[in-house]
Amino acid sequence: MQPAVPSIICKRVVKNYELGSGASARAVAALRGIDLEISGTGFFAIMGASGSGKSTLLHLLAGLDQPTSGEVHVAGQRVDLMTERELTRYRRRSIGIVFQSFNLLPSMSALDNVILPALLDSQPRGASERRGRELLKDLGVIDRADHRPDALSGGEQQRVAIARALFFAPPLLLADEPTGNLDSASAARLFALLADIARVRNTLLLMVTHDPAAAAHCERVIVLRDGTVAGAFNTEHIDAGTLALRAQELAGSTR
Repeated sequence: MQPAVPSIICKRVVKNYELGSGASARAVAALRGIDLEISGTGFFAIMGASGSGKSTLLHLLAGLDQPTSGEVHVAGQRVDLMTERELTRYRRRSIGIVFQSFNLLPSMSALDNVILPALLDSQPRGASERRGRELLKDLGVIDRADHRPDALSGGEQQRVAIARALFFAPPLLLADEPTGNLDSASAARLFALLADIARVRNTLLLMVTHDPAAAAHCERVIVLRDGTVAGAFNTEHIDAGTLALRAQELAGSTR
């Protein structure tokens, strides 16, 4: 079987939430007809002010929520039409998610956290452990394989979380403010690691961030404003300060 081609296509995606109940209920639009297409491998950033729809878009791509209307395609799969059973398999095998809070199980070793998706997928433990150790070695934390999360630094925990997200070599890796709990030195190392992952592992890596210094490590920045795509630009030869100004200009523009 040929590996899935990394891609994201959103067509006229709307997401409304209902606040309140009864006569006082009102609909709030989080996304207002998003059109977005990203094809091929690379490291991309989604930026925008609080309430612009960044997290909502990430949740729809991850299959953690469903759009009110529109289409969501990831790596050739129509995510918005999947059943709950199909979504479970999709989240396990077709995408990886890296959270700000790491989401490691405290009672399990680093290795067991990495291979947990495989065990939930009824994969043989022996082969899963070999794959897990290979990933931990690639990410520079193989010497921490038998340690529990509370014995790891923040940077080490995030590398373990990334190893877990990469277990099934997904075509799409989603990162939600992945350095929010890291110091600046650990954050810089993590950004270099993420860029390397996108380059050598045939992965489309999409990171949600509010930090221009983080986005500067990406190849392209997509800016959201009030639930729509305000614009996008490449980051080549742009420093963090210039990037912040361009993102602010787009976030404040009208289309």
